[in-house]
Amino acid sequence: MANYFFIGIGGSGMSPIAQTLAAQGHGVCGSDRNNDRGLNQASFDRLKAAGIKLFPQDGSGVAGCDFVVASSAIEDTVPDMARARELSIRTLHRSQALAGIFNEKRGVAAGGTSGKTTICGMTGALLTRAGLDPSIINGGVMKNFAADGMSGSARAGASDIIVIESDESDGSIVNYAPAVSIVSNITKDHKPIDELIEIFGKFVAAARELAILNADCPKASALRGLASNVVTYGLKPGADIVAERVSLRPFSASFTVDGLEHNLQVPGAHNVSNALAAIAVGRHFGLDAQAIRDGVEWFSGIARRFDLIGEARGVKVIDDFGHNPDKIRATLEALDALPGARHIVFQPHGFGPTKFMRDELVDTFAAMLRPGADILYMPEIFYAGGSADKSISSADIIGEVEERGGAAKFFATRAEIAAPIAAAARPGDIVVVMGARDDTLPAFCRDILAELSKTAPAG
Repeated sequence: MANYFFIGIGGSGMSPIAQTLAAQGHGVCGSDRNNDRGLNQASFDRLKAAGIKLFPQDGSGVAGCDFVVASSAIEDTVPDMARARELSIRTLHRSQALAGIFNEKRGVAAGGTSGKTTICGMTGALLTRAGLDPSIINGGVMKNFAADGMSGSARAGASDIIVIESDESDGSIVNYAPAVSIVSNITKDHKPIDELIEIFGKFVAAARELAILNADCPKASALRGLASNVVTYGLKPGADIVAERVSLRPFSASFTVDGLEHNLQVPGAHNVSNALAAIAVGRHFGLDAQAIRDGVEWFSGIARRFDLIGEARGVKVIDDFGHNPDKIRATLEALDALPGARHIVFQPHGFGPTKFMRDELVDTFAAMLRPGADILYMPEIFYAGGSADKSISSADIIGEVEERGGAAKFFATRAEIAAPIAAAARPGDIVVVMGARDDTLPAFCRDILAELSKTAPAG
């Protein structure tokens, strides 16, 4: 067994790997700047409960470790990194640590610009429900496993099957050697489309047993010639696995596959599509149709994916991870099943990603905001630290959306937003808060609920 030190251990991509290594008997400790700031303490308390020791991010905890694990977000100037160099301790990228766990097993890797977290959770739930006892390493908290002795973003199974969310944002997806590769879609997010197609092409070609591709995404479907064994899925005719009789409800959905009805506890056409990918995995592992249906229906969702936080004064408040144009569009389309005006709070994450996706974000909001019914509220871009070109502001996006006829408001700080929403919202309206990386967004949703409870609507 080895000793690992994780820098930024609270991160969504780091925490589940750390928990899994600890569950396997390795020594695991780490640091996180948010822990030092007293932020999101519940998640760090769960790490401590798993036997993981936390240190300040000042270099004091690195000595004695065999490996230091860091993600692409960790700068070389962080004291823990500097201390690791002084002590000549080998540094692993987050993806290398994950590959060390994943590549020695019969692995299912869920990839794609959008949907991979949910596909990973659905597939893991399906295989668990069927008794195959997989390990799962996910970038989001899976509600089915949140009370399983771990934080919910990981599950330690006893079989040789493992399901992971594989991230393409830094190109590290090519480090994995999957038995099954899944590509949900390919749209602009962290990298240009041409670069993403090349990365996902290598990911599909690496599949030892099967590649599962979304036939509704032309770019994903076009990769089918790179693998020897391919299964496609989709909402349109022509795929190997097709959803029919799709019914979308405010917080659930149903559909049939080969005449058998499936009922989901999560909403939206995008989640019907995600379920089809999980069904393809279940079939590949030899499960019968009833066992697959039971597993899909058992899946209870991912935290911060269309999460109903509460309702006050007849106004529902929903927390969502939507942060790129594709995810934002899917969330707003799912909201179409609910009546009432929409108060949309979007907090961009990172100056670089916001600048990269600026035009697409403007296009999405300009197209999706319903005249006279929807309002977009944006605080300044969330900044987690490190070097950044701050030449863009949320105000720039708001200005362009307004120029194109959308109702949009900029706020210098997020704290200023709750009161205007509470004053404007009417019974039956919806508030949806979208954004990534910032673990305090669920608390902000609760702030809006509190403001709604004490504020009478204008007029």
